[in-house]
Amino acid sequence: MRLLKLFDTFNEGLGKLVSFLIWAGIVVLCFEVVARYVFQQPTLWAHGYTQRIFGAYFVLVGAYTLLRQDHVRVDLLLNVASPRWRAFLDLLNFGFLLLWGIVLSYEAFWFFEDSWRFNEVDDSALRHPMWPVKLAMFVGVAAITLQGLVEAIRSVILIVNPEADTGRKDYSAGVV
Repeated sequence: MRLLKLFDTFNEGLGKLVSFLIWAGIVVLCFEVVARYVFQQPTLWAHGYTQRIFGAYFVLVGAYTLLRQDHVRVDLLLNVASPRWRAFLDLLNFGFLLLWGIVLSYEAFWFFEDSWRFNEVDDSALRHPMWPVKLAMFVGVAAITLQGLVEAIRSVILIVNPEADTGRKDYSAGVV
């Protein structure tokens, strides 16, 4: 259980840290709007940076969203099922997540590695490096895959003993 809580703590910290990227994105967008519409001087860089900021946010916050059970899910079968059946369906779901996550983590690592090695840049006039975006993709996918593994282990525990304490925090009260 300590290892599961360790991954939970890591992904909770990563999610809370990454949530501040929203503020950076808002500042860049507001700066661009003022520069464009008040001073008629649009920037070359703001559009690309907001794409990178919000893209990194989206992929890096996925594990935190999974930890809090805030992903969209269809509960038609889950609400009327026994705890064991819910745990089995969750295990099935997390099995697909793990398959997807392992393949995507592998590919994302090599995307990042190639970008780093060949000093890949975007096609804008400023020629920004692409490796930070690809590193964010790898870290985010690896984090959600690890959180999926943690949730799969919890599901197995609940299949064996539906009354077991799996160490999951209760986020239902809205406490962060």
